[in-house]
Amino acid sequence: MSGHRLVHQAASLLLHYPDSTWPERREQVATALRHLPGPETDPLLRFCRHTATVPLLDLAARYVTTFDRSRRRTLHLTHYTDGDTRRRGASLAALKACFRQHGWEPADGELPDHLPAVLEFAARCPGPGRAVLGEHRGALDLLARGLSAHGSPYADVIDAVRATVPTAPRITVPPQENSGPVPYPLERTPADEGVRR
Repeated sequence: MSGHRLVHQAASLLLHYPDSTWPERREQVATALRHLPGPETDPLLRFCRHTATVPLLDLAARYVTTFDRSRRRTLHLTHYTDGDTRRRGASLAALKACFRQHGWEPADGELPDHLPAVLEFAARCPGPGRAVLGEHRGALDLLARGLSAHGSPYADVIDAVRATVPTAPRITVPPQENSGPVPYPLERTPADEGVRR
């Protein structure tokens, strides 16, 4: 597996919810990455080392706080480009069509813009997958800033992914329309207001 594909596969596995398979998953990722040292894999190895000492229940709670309770740190990429507008549905449909065109579908119940799913696609279909990541580079940048402000070690995982994707025009604020149910909690934290914890 090429360097970028390995980074994308590793990041996908590390960004999934840390369930009972997490310790084995993390160790498999760390073992694979040790054979490919460099600026793209070093942040992933740092994340693996950091989380190796965190109890599983604590890590799971941190995951929920990090990604599920703030719109500034969601793993759903189209939120950053489309916000809560009607066009988000079209963006999700386009992503799903792209995946199907190349013979791949996310797991049941998983939205196609969920970053671990996009990274899995990029690992399996590197050409079109890297193009999708490139289209959402601005979203990755916003996510990275949100994670850094939150003081989250997951920022290392996103930085590793960003190192494999060309830069893109900066996104400032996701569009807002509130055209229907919001698919993520609306709770705001001090970090969302620019206050470091």
